[in-house]
Amino acid sequence: MRRIPSSLVIVVVAVLAIFSGMAVATQNKDTVQVPNGLALSECKGYEDWAAVAVSLPEEPDVKLNLIVANPTMIDAYRAGIPGDDKPFPDGAKIMKILWTPKQNATAPFAVKVPDTLAGIGCMVKDSKRFPDTGGWGYAQFDYDPASDTFAPNTSLQGNDATCGAACHTAAEATDYVFTAYGKR
Repeated sequence: MRRIPSSLVIVVVAVLAIFSGMAVATQNKDTVQVPNGLALSECKGYEDWAAVAVSLPEEPDVKLNLIVANPTMIDAYRAGIPGDDKPFPDGAKIMKILWTPKQNATAPFAVKVPDTLAGIGCMVKDSKRFPDTGGWGYAQFDYDPASDTFAPNTSLQGNDATCGAACHTAAEATDYVFTAYGKR
């Protein structure tokens, strides 16, 4: 019987550890959830959704934000919702992707571009599931670049899908959505 060199065993174990770590990071995006609230997987595919608009909050927490929406919500925007007291339909989903900004090193003018992913926020319209919050469920997830994983931001979110409703009451006239669909 042939003996396997110990150096080969070490290499195989290291490769398996690396690939299993990559699988955990990918899996985290599919499994992370606000306790008793929304799961990030409820907005699966958001990376390819259409842009609604961008935003740039002021100090102290400056982040470049891209707001994207699923096809249901984009179709509603294009049909004039929210307007004439029409709410977004159930199944509408919107995401805010947040990056720390950095100066573009190659542009010949001063321009900030995304640097490190900071987190994502999502809203899901489901009137039966969230009847007490205008039909919307909310979640905020922080991103950890060192581990390539997301974690629920319970300091902002709390432990359910309704915490974001308090802030969004200011946008009740636009079905609790702050971001208008930008002119194209």
